[in-house]
Amino acid sequence: MSGVVVLAGGVGGARFLRGVREAERRRENPRPITAIVNTGDDAWLAGLRITPDLDSVMYTLAGVNDETRGWGRVGESERVSGELRSYGVGWPWFTLGDLDLGTHIARTSWLREGVPLSGVVERLLERWDIGIRMLPTTDDEVETHIELEDGSLMHFQEWWTRHRAALPAKRFVSVGVESARPAPGVLEAIIDADVIMIATSNPVVSIGTILDIPFVRETLESMTVKAPVVGVSPIIAGAAVRGMADACLRTIGVETSAAAVARHYGLRSEGGLLDAWLVDTADEDDLEELAELGFITGSRPLLLSSVEESADIVDAALALVHR
Repeated sequence: MSGVVVLAGGVGGARFLRGVREAERRRENPRPITAIVNTGDDAWLAGLRITPDLDSVMYTLAGVNDETRGWGRVGESERVSGELRSYGVGWPWFTLGDLDLGTHIARTSWLREGVPLSGVVERLLERWDIGIRMLPTTDDEVETHIELEDGSLMHFQEWWTRHRAALPAKRFVSVGVESARPAPGVLEAIIDADVIMIATSNPVVSIGTILDIPFVRETLESMTVKAPVVGVSPIIAGAAVRGMADACLRTIGVETSAAAVARHYGLRSEGGLLDAWLVDTADEDDLEELAELGFITGSRPLLLSSVEESADIVDAALALVHR
């Protein structure tokens, strides 16, 4: 069995995974943890392959992330980005730290040698002892783009980072998804899991992008997967815990509420994704509706304010499926 399998993306997913790791460390018999991480945010920039979500998870679990900014390496300098701006190279609104650039250069070098992204991740993690197995969702280049109302496409990073999700979006497009396949180990981890967790990541452009990869959603929703699936709401009292998930949900016609996100994922016994759904105490009014729909539910404060609190949240979510 592959133990605890977590679908995650972004800074919220990285912090959630830190809680999963701590929760398992508390157990008498810790189980292995596998993180299946969103790669839809990836992009080519200044000749380098950038993988923001994979790096956020790696840096956060390695203890070298910048907690203040929420992304990148702690103690960063940005001299190279300044030089690139002077040359007019790259995205001036997307700053790469000098330490972070070392990671991107190493990754790109290995990719150009023919090493698949999953193999690159393994090589990077030889340096960092993060205590979990981290898998990219796919080795193929599948990038999330935004179709604007005029029909033009924009990379997700430009819409999110430069425009702060303020440009009205028509839909999200996973460019290249038709020919993509899950990275080695992804489907096997799902099939062999003891329990599957959906992190407090953006339901649309993190978790949704993972599910877009052919065979991932189908495998998760298949009743041949015996592991229970429990999610933790990224929405508290009608607002996203982090980022602009409300703009993403609005684009796909989903209300920004804990109950609406649960309905969006769907109940597994009816062909959806979830067996159980943990909400914040601010959303306790949703519990009756969710229970009537068939979800196993519970509530507790969900802010990932510390490693210990994050682990307590994970324990509460796992307790739902242990019922």
